[in-house]
Amino acid sequence: MIKKQFLLVITFLLLIEVSNADSSPDKYAIASAHPVASKAGQEILNKGGNAFDAAIAVTATLAVVEPYSSGIGGGGFWLLHRARDKSDIMIDGREKAPLKAHRDLYLDKQGNVIQGASIQGALSSGIPGVPAAIAYLANHYGELPLSTSLAPAIRVARQGYRISQSYRLYAKLRLKALRKNKAAAAVFLYNNDVPPENFILKQPDLAKTLELIAQHGHKGFYSGETAEKLVADSQRNNGIWIKKDLQQYEIAERKPITFNYLGYRITSAPPPSSGGVALAQILGILEHYNLPLFPIYQQQHLIVEAMRRAYADRAQHLGDSDFVTVPVTKLISRKHSSDRINDILLNEATPSEFLSITAQPDGNGTDTTHFSILDKEGNRVSATLSINYPFGSCHVAQGTGVLLNDEMDDFSAKPGVPNAYGLVGTAANAIAPGKRPLSSMSPTFVESDNSVLILGTPGGSRIISMVLLGILEFVNGEDANAIVSKRRFHHQYLPDFIMHEDDSIASNDVSQLQQMGHKLKLKTSPYGAGQGSYGNMQVVLWNKKDKKISAASDPRGHGLAITGH
Repeated sequence: MIKKQFLLVITFLLLIEVSNADSSPDKYAIASAHPVASKAGQEILNKGGNAFDAAIAVTATLAVVEPYSSGIGGGGFWLLHRARDKSDIMIDGREKAPLKAHRDLYLDKQGNVIQGASIQGALSSGIPGVPAAIAYLANHYGELPLSTSLAPAIRVARQGYRISQSYRLYAKLRLKALRKNKAAAAVFLYNNDVPPENFILKQPDLAKTLELIAQHGHKGFYSGETAEKLVADSQRNNGIWIKKDLQQYEIAERKPITFNYLGYRITSAPPPSSGGVALAQILGILEHYNLPLFPIYQQQHLIVEAMRRAYADRAQHLGDSDFVTVPVTKLISRKHSSDRINDILLNEATPSEFLSITAQPDGNGTDTTHFSILDKEGNRVSATLSINYPFGSCHVAQGTGVLLNDEMDDFSAKPGVPNAYGLVGTAANAIAPGKRPLSSMSPTFVESDNSVLILGTPGGSRIISMVLLGILEFVNGEDANAIVSKRRFHHQYLPDFIMHEDDSIASNDVSQLQQMGHKLKLKTSPYGAGQGSYGNMQVVLWNKKDKKISAASDPRGHGLAITGH
């Protein structure tokens, strides 16, 4: 009897050991949009930090080397999985509207939207969330002091880095706006023009601001010397920030959106992101069809029709759930997806005007950044960060090095009037003091018993559709490189056309879709004539069954994917 009990105990312990082995990758992986940022994360992991410490290093370093995409003057969402208790949480570091903001902030006396007011200058900036988020990550999830995790970013800001071709293209795109702010021009331009190739960009004021955060955490940005300079600069430049805006800013921990698709568990961003809700809606609709049984053009038709309906619901219902009631449970329910397929025809496009809300033109958007991290214990981070339009507001607060966001444009300045990305909204996303604007950022985890995918991408309104296509590739068994390389197409309800990259839809399939009533528009480059690509997806893939870790950076960008022990 004793021998039998002994064997049972040994068997139980062995099972625990196998289970623990399965739940820990014993390797790490990082994929980010810039090699310097990926190496900063690797440096922190090699110093004994976990995925959350590495996320601080990558976040702060991207703020230094990708000022056209993110910054400590912006915000973001950090989707976290903590291995020890298998908990998922989202850190909401989204910007907030200043306390003096109001619904009609960007309207003239006749009630018309003032062009450019919400995308350039101090008035376009919400209260940043990135400094609060990285301090919170260090205090609640990291293993290392904040000063250690911020050291790589401080070093790069002080010593400088070689700018990329992307930097030069974005600087050219926003050159006129950058020239309007002396502080921004002094930092990001050379002789008031786009810096030459191989230019070494140094940011000593930003290094000092990061050092104050490293020393004092949250207070190092939201009070004291930095806060004084931020508020004074805003008030000198037609802004509306006051000290109380910064003193009151706090991140929010939010429960992610979780749902299942064909046996895969998907975890994504909740409001004020529209990503998780929209992904649940689209995949809920698609689950009613056995997509592989349809010809490619018909699969694309069904995906577009699902996108169309999810983006229509986004425009109608989504906003900051701290301020408005967002019917999340209803929108992601099986019943809602069943109702939504009732008017989908297999061989005919649904004109978006039949779905009700009004708006017009297309918008641009190649901003924002993303990174994905997995550490050796199985902790993981999917984080999407933004300052909105390239180089944000093109306004640097004097003496801080902080490039301010223009995220106020993500509010609905007027119901039915599109923002810079062509997205429309209703009162649910109207401007209000202290409110967070609606976002498309969609950091996401996808997992089955045998594998875990960590993914996300920049791309404005096209983020959700890109993450969707990445999920579908993963479900179809594709590897990390195939997922990030996937040619993309997109529909956002209004404007009513399919935007697509070259080669994403075969010529024969284009004809088939047009016969169904779809309008198609080839993505063009914002830098002049020629075809354009979009997105900069960063992926980490853990195959538990084969014990393989892989990572990939989108070939459209110049990021770096790293794996190591």
